[in-house]
Amino acid sequence: MILLVAFGSTWEQAYDTFDKVVDDYKAAFSGWDVYLSFSSAICINQARAGENVAPKDYYDPEHWLTAIGLAGYKQIVVQSLQVIPGEEYRRVRDSYVKDFMNNRNGDFTEAYMKSLDRQVVVGTPLMAEESDAKALATTLNNEADVKAAVADGIVAFMGHGNPEGYDYYGGNVRYIQLEEYLRAINPKYYVGTVDMDETYAEDVLKHIAGGKFDYKIGDVTKSVTYAANDAKKAQLFVLMSIAGDHAHNDMADPDDDESWFSLFNAAGIETAAYETNFTEACWKQYKSGDEYIPGLAERSAVRKLWMNHTTAAIKKLGTDEALSTPTTAAE
Repeated sequence: MILLVAFGSTWEQAYDTFDKVVDDYKAAFSGWDVYLSFSSAICINQARAGENVAPKDYYDPEHWLTAIGLAGYKQIVVQSLQVIPGEEYRRVRDSYVKDFMNNRNGDFTEAYMKSLDRQVVVGTPLMAEESDAKALATTLNNEADVKAAVADGIVAFMGHGNPEGYDYYGGNVRYIQLEEYLRAINPKYYVGTVDMDETYAEDVLKHIAGGKFDYKIGDVTKSVTYAANDAKKAQLFVLMSIAGDHAHNDMADPDDDESWFSLFNAAGIETAAYETNFTEACWKQYKSGDEYIPGLAERSAVRKLWMNHTTAAIKKLGTDEALSTPTTAAE
């Protein structure tokens, strides 16, 4: 079976996006049962409470893995729907999955745990490696709405980022690498985050103004020089799997003076955070021509990149690259 793990959301648009991801996985991986989990307790509780939407149940990975084990599944693929190999991915891989493989709660027999040896794998996030950042840059540049926007002015992507002072597995540096690959295609591309020093909206605006900037991310030091860009028009895109609170509030809220939309416009750049020409919208209430913010997972070409990681993970089943259980570890 395949367990998809997302951080979660409280937005109906995001719920519909996740439904689309599950449906695509079921179609692409025939013969595999596919389930979806949220790792955020807040998102799980608010989805269950059904604030402004119909209540939905999204259980955490521990509950799903326990149910999966009790059901006796013999091969398990846990696929991260995170964008970078950061804090949330680390929690999925090093807490939920490893606790399951260690039979932490004693829910499973020794015989069953032995049967799982090298039959459990974790699929990596969208930009697990630098090569993934390059692939994502090419994919995004080929999207019709993105291509049209960058032909008309600046395009700025807003990612999440990791908390200050933490760089799990080189996660934060992927944003810089993605920007480098995008700017190699077109220098009007910019990438920033809501939770990473030196890539906030204010920093992106400094990059647009031009200059040399040094980044210290974990053990990586990067110096990047930006030529001044005098474009007076910009389109903002969210660089997250779904368009939820960060997209609609931190990026697009016209009533928040600190939103990306407000800061860009205050800097004299005519900026749009919504668009009207996205054709793959997952949200059931979306009507053609309405303003819309698409998440990455609403783009079929980007979903394919996540699926490539799942395919790579499945190929590891039965090999030494899969996870082992203590019941079969060498003495």
